Amino acid sequence: MKQFAGKDEIKVFCGNAHPSLAKAVCDYLEIPLGKIEVFEFSNENIFVRILENVRERDVFIIQPICSPVNKNLFELLIMLDAFKRASAERITAVVPYYGYARTDKKDQPRVPITARLIADLLTTAGANRILTVDLHAAQIQGFFNIPVDELTALFILSDYWKTKKLKDVVVVATDIGISKRARDLAEKLNAPLAIIEKRRIGNEDTTETLNIIGEVAGKRAITVDDEIDTAGSLVNAVDALMKEGAKEVYACCTHPVFSGPAIERITKSAVKEVVVSDTIPVNGSKKIGKITVLPIAPLLGEAIHRIHTGMSIGSMFAD
Repeated sequence: MKQFAGKDEIKVFCGNAHPSLAKAVCDYLEIPLGKIEVFEFSNENIFVRILENVRERDVFIIQPICSPVNKNLFELLIMLDAFKRASAERITAVVPYYGYARTDKKDQPRVPITARLIADLLTTAGANRILTVDLHAAQIQGFFNIPVDELTALFILSDYWKTKKLKDVVVVATDIGISKRARDLAEKLNAPLAIIEKRRIGNEDTTETLNIIGEVAGKRAITVDDEIDTAGSLVNAVDALMKEGAKEVYACCTHPVFSGPAIERITKSAVKEVVVSDTIPVNGSKKIGKITVLPIAPLLGEAIHRIHTGMSIGSMFAD
């Protein structure tokens, strides 16, 4: 039995975005999941009622901003407000997947920076702290005026690939922006790095692969990205790598968004296996043989324990 200091004072709650993840985190912490009602009236207004005392408690709300994105976001905002008004001592928004993170800068005239707007909304609603996993861009941490702890699934993914014991591996960044994360994985696997140079076409989920930097011929390629959305970039990358002579192509990412035609594209693609974490639920038709889901709950649970007890988060990732 793990003994956590002050465990009677910690409270973990969730909305409807990913209750199974919240339950797994509570199992790790050996505490019950907090009791709360979160539902939608027939007029689409969201209602929240906390069913137990949280006054002066350390509260953690687990809610990824995943599909349905806007509903889950508003659930989180309303829950934060409810806990603030219920006099919780500290409220940590545990957001394993930070929706709208890709809108993090003005890259066109007259467009919003929605990632910053979401940061302001979470803070105003009552969050005292944010706990998240693999932000699309690290600078999003700077959008907040409250502490942000960003975890990474890199170690979970690298440990999995080590158990596969693949030979002649090359790690491939799906674009230049993800190259640092891919380089870190390559170092852990003692493998070379290649980078796919690509260009996004307009505001559509469409990309044009331009060039592969690095040697992939005769190797087993493992592509790395922070998320897989429609899988268009992934399929293009797989096709380009196979044309360049790769033996096999595998893929991994932290966030399995899998929107629109993603599952159909992955099914038809030559990719051998797609390895993801469960920051976002992978349910129903998304559960296909090519997709391997690794649990993120122990990572989140340990981070919650360390935040609650005042221990270092950074030391979780020290080599």
